[in-house]
Amino acid sequence: MASRLHYERHRPEQTTLYRLVQQHAASFIAHTEASTDAELPRFIKDEFDAFLECGILAHGFLRLRCGECGHDKLLAFSCKRRGFCPSCGARRMSQTAAHLVDHVIPHVPVRQWVLSLPIPLRVLLAAQPELVTPVLQVVQRVVTRHLLRQAGLKADEGHGGAVTLIQRFGSAANLNIDLHCLVLDGVYCCDADGSPAFIEADAPTDDELHALLQTVIARLMKMLTRRGVLVEDMGQTYLAEPDADGEEARTLRPLQA
Repeated sequence: MASRLHYERHRPEQTTLYRLVQQHAASFIAHTEASTDAELPRFIKDEFDAFLECGILAHGFLRLRCGECGHDKLLAFSCKRRGFCPSCGARRMSQTAAHLVDHVIPHVPVRQWVLSLPIPLRVLLAAQPELVTPVLQVVQRVVTRHLLRQAGLKADEGHGGAVTLIQRFGSAANLNIDLHCLVLDGVYCCDADGSPAFIEADAPTDDELHALLQTVIARLMKMLTRRGVLVEDMGQTYLAEPDADGEEARTLRPLQA
């Protein structure tokens, strides 16, 4: 017989992270603003404030009552933020995974491709998030063309599929933007009656991975140089000097670095 489900209220105020934020957030904000002579963006302060209210009954709750036995429970409101709240982050992660498995990804082999970036490019993409999409497009095109070649098809004869999750932090809560691409391990093409048929690809060899990586690097460097964020001079490539910093950039850039 299956065990009955039991709900236990989350108590964030008892966690180490909550106590650290509660005790040091205000001094961190004050120190950062004093050292940069600029105010932190409002969204950062809102993230801390919302986290300190998440799961705390004093900041609002629902009372859930069983109509049959009369038993009730209190369910505290959550912040639903995307920053660093472990509770809301874990819930969103589980819901996203279930949605992808149940409604998005077909029942075919899937391979995870991960692109990690050198530290200067991590800071660049954090400061200019509009660059993340063209970077991802370069990676997806290179991987898709590899899969088409594996299937013996031309570019217009088949289609791949992928879902990408953008991770913004490393294990030490440091800024580390990297791309986790869940790629169908093969391509679809239409058979004689027009129905889609899946052609599975072989696992990439070490040599193929090295060649793909070199292609990704070359095309990313070319794309970023064309957009003016990288400068090539005398055989050296470096980040272009940013435009005149606004108040938000002056406070964020030291934290990102």
